[in-house]
Amino acid sequence: MTAPIIFAIPKGRILDEALPLMQAAGIEPEAAFFDKESRALMFDTSDPGVRIIRVRAFDVATFVAHGAAQAGIVGSDVIDEFDYSELYAPVDLDIGHCRISVAEPAELAATDDPRSWSHVRVATKYPNLTRKHFAARGVQAECVKLNGAMEIAPLLGLSSRIVDLVSSGKTLKENGLVEVEKIAQVSARLVANRAAFKTDERVSALVEKFRAAVNA
Repeated sequence: MTAPIIFAIPKGRILDEALPLMQAAGIEPEAAFFDKESRALMFDTSDPGVRIIRVRAFDVATFVAHGAAQAGIVGSDVIDEFDYSELYAPVDLDIGHCRISVAEPAELAATDDPRSWSHVRVATKYPNLTRKHFAARGVQAECVKLNGAMEIAPLLGLSSRIVDLVSSGKTLKENGLVEVEKIAQVSARLVANRAAFKTDERVSALVEKFRAAVNA
């Protein structure tokens, strides 16, 4: 019996937007998936040939790149941060829109000019993406890796600036920060393991179902 495809999806805000696309592609999670009390991470779907795992966004990329999952959904920010050679992103799902930006305290921004920076100390969960961005500008970036609560780093003196995802900007404003530079626009992508996409017709067929769902 052929093992089912493992489809990785992220916890959080992308998931709500992704569910209608998954349904259109023929993947409807079992009832237990929607049980908020459940701590399960793997679920059956309406397609007996597909099981889903629900993990952190950064882990989606790792599971798919290493072939533990054959496909999944993840933000382009995660794809750019890891830059896995085995991660293929054939479809922009046109959901989960936001941006990666540099932000700093409002009082610093009032007199600051990003064009004059030569060295920055930045708190971020995107150290690779951040260093690459600043290196292209000839700026040395010292990155402090955090997994959350970036906004309080400048308030506590951990860093003078942050690089983080920004949607409405409300969280920045509530913590006295303002955007001073946009690094990249972000959207959710369908990703597949390159080897699985080339060798497993079910994976390539799934990609086409999602492509059709986006274009419908």
